[in-house]
Amino acid sequence: MRIAIFTDTFTPQVNGVAKTLERLTRYLNKKGIRYTLFAPQNVREEHKRTNIQKVKSIPFAVYPECRFAVPNPYFVRRKLLQFQPDLIHVATPFNMGLLGRYYARKLDIPLVGSYHTDFDAYLAYYKMELISPILWNYLRWFHNSLQKTFVPSPATFVQLKDKGFHSLAIWGRGVDCGLFHPDNAENAIRREYGIAAEHILSFAGRLAPEKDIATLQKVMKNINGKMKNHVHWLIAGAGPLYSEFKAKFSEHVTFTGYLPAQKLAQVFAASDLMVFPSATETFGNVVLESLACGTPVIGANAGGVKNILVNHKTGILCTPQRVNEFTSAVSLLLGDHLKRREMSQAARRYALTQSWDQIFEKLLDDYADVVGHSAGSFMSDGLTS
Repeated sequence: MRIAIFTDTFTPQVNGVAKTLERLTRYLNKKGIRYTLFAPQNVREEHKRTNIQKVKSIPFAVYPECRFAVPNPYFVRRKLLQFQPDLIHVATPFNMGLLGRYYARKLDIPLVGSYHTDFDAYLAYYKMELISPILWNYLRWFHNSLQKTFVPSPATFVQLKDKGFHSLAIWGRGVDCGLFHPDNAENAIRREYGIAAEHILSFAGRLAPEKDIATLQKVMKNINGKMKNHVHWLIAGAGPLYSEFKAKFSEHVTFTGYLPAQKLAQVFAASDLMVFPSATETFGNVVLESLACGTPVIGANAGGVKNILVNHKTGILCTPQRVNEFTSAVSLLLGDHLKRREMSQAARRYALTQSWDQIFEKLLDDYADVVGHSAGSFMSDGLTS
């Protein structure tokens, strides 16, 4: 099978979509499956891969770190005709996704897509709720034109089904339990960041409004006020709120910036708890990574996170934006070492069942099913001249 992937985000950009697609391409390489991926050029490009086709891009106004693709259709068409894919996978519903959809229909290639981001949930954080009906109409039109749409969690499946989306299938997420594990040396993290406090609490994610950083800050202030020198926070991530967030905390907090996976695993393993108030996750990769390190998570009872955590078994689920619930959950577990240890063991056991290979094998089976049921085949439709 030859697979062409169209996406508006890819490494070295740091987000769940980019990380998932990078993991997918590594799996395809390992299995010897041919693919080509079209994505925006990034100013931080480190190296070139022959099967990654980068197109021109400009910074996106809302998110300067993200890129807005400005593709050359003739370049894309030529590459597709040379590659002759059996399937096109559009991973985002905007510029690159629309281009992939266009060529799939024009060249009669089976077409699937994936839904990664709860764009509608983001609107409230940017005071743009009025465009919600327009956004849903567009997303429904886009995804219902595909032969199958993959969603990352049961919660997202139900949400989209209720909104009138069809041909949905679950493409879950896994975790590398060899990389994310409980045996990373806590002392190394304590030495590196100069932490003497009894408890380490962490957060990992993009420092942006939709991650509900406002709730996180209030919880941090409450816990710091109660426990003072007994706790230290590690905030791992970057984004538009980084400077503002850092300016509000001068004690008991270290802002690490973006961390590569190996260092992030060490931070999780050194932490007593990970606190993650975001209610906009379609999955929640960092939640699963924290569990793999044996670190229970205090998370929002919403989106994909509620499908990962088992309440009071691998973490505690709290009502989104309820600061007192999050504060009480953190206090409860910090005061109960035995409960934390039980949760830690349960978290690791669960993570060990979430194999990336099994998840990608299922995705390839779904790809094959779509190709097998497609009457069309790759045709130039007069574009080869």
